[in-house]
Amino acid sequence: AWKKISESTPLGRVAKPLEIAYAILFLASNISSYMTGSEIIVDGGFTAQ
Repeated sequence: AWKKISESTPLGRVAKPLEIAYAILFLASNISSYMTGSEIIVDGGFTAQ
């Protein structure tokens, strides 16, 4: 099942935990202080298919 999920993304793999963590750190930082009501989708392009 894991291999099938990995192959179904445009990048051909699932995210590494650190890749998810970087998105969370960005949202929790002052760098994102002007963002409101936004989504950051970290799915390797899966939703763009």
